[in-house]
Amino acid sequence: MFGYRVPAPDQAMLISGGRRGLAGAPFRVVTGHGAFVLQIFRKVRFLTLAMCEAEVAETCVTKQGIALTARAVIAFKVGNDTESIVNAGQRFLSDQDQMSVLTGRIFAGHLRAIIGSMTVEEIVTERQKLATEVLDTSKAEMAKIGLIVDSLQIQSIDDGDTGYIAAMSAPHRAAIQRQAQIAQAQATQAAAEAEQQSARKQAEYARETAVVKAQYTAEVDRAQAQAAQAGPLAQAHAQQEVLTAQTELAQRAAELRQQQLVAEVVKPAEAEAERIRVLALAEAERMKIQAEAAASHDRVALDRMLIDQLPQIVKEAAGGLAGANVNVLNGADGLGEIAAGLVGQGLTILDSVRRGLGTPQGRAEQDGEPAGLE
Repeated sequence: MFGYRVPAPDQAMLISGGRRGLAGAPFRVVTGHGAFVLQIFRKVRFLTLAMCEAEVAETCVTKQGIALTARAVIAFKVGNDTESIVNAGQRFLSDQDQMSVLTGRIFAGHLRAIIGSMTVEEIVTERQKLATEVLDTSKAEMAKIGLIVDSLQIQSIDDGDTGYIAAMSAPHRAAIQRQAQIAQAQATQAAAEAEQQSARKQAEYARETAVVKAQYTAEVDRAQAQAAQAGPLAQAHAQQEVLTAQTELAQRAAELRQQQLVAEVVKPAEAEAERIRVLALAEAERMKIQAEAAASHDRVALDRMLIDQLPQIVKEAAGGLAGANVNVLNGADGLGEIAAGLVGQGLTILDSVRRGLGTPQGRAEQDGEPAGLE
């Protein structure tokens, strides 16, 4: 017999059948919590508190006498206070779908009234004003039936085949088209400039790329050429060094050969020439002595014999000098000095012999007189 009932969050529980706590209302309102209900003596109904929607499509005549079709959407619900719930419950509890129907009709009437006091230009350009005025005029009427409106949206305004709205928008449409064409031309120009700039950048990039590739190719070719020439260059350098060494060796060989020729040919030839010169000097001295001997009748036979043998003695001495292995340090001058020394020694020997034999020439020279004078 006893039952505990709880309404949903978007519902109001209406309990009828008792008198206590009603305060003049035909039922008790319970929201947000549960309550014990005597099933036999009480009756429970639920009223939705959720958001509902109503659509309006109404043909209205403006202040200018032009027919417009206005379409609007109304979002409404039952008020949360007890009075609104009681008012709505008394009217819609048995058929809650009627809330949307009645709300649509109420707003349709107010919409016709508001549009009839406005021009087409005001309606088109000031839709929010139209919605606000419709809401303000319908608030009191909606509150009487326990409903509140959350929003009203004017979806469209259509003049049908009249063409007034289209004509009204023609200047704006033309201006917009003109602005659109200008914007399109500017966009086209900007696109062309951007395309040209992009083409220039691509050309510059291609040129830079080509230059870099050419430089890289030149460096590669130069490196390859250097690498290819490295072997021949090294071989040429080696051959040049070999030729240089051979040239130096040939020069040294030539110098050595020259020294050998000097030692083997020139020096002996110089020695022979000096020997011949010494012989010539000895022969001249012999002839001089012979002439002096012929002029001096006091000369003895021994003196003549010595004079005759003196060239042979000098010749033998010179022959011995030519056959000897003598190292001459000063070349021809050294040979001359040796020969001159021999000749000097021979003459000294001759003078000694003369003085020993007591020849007139010797005596004259000892007395300080020139030879051959008596």
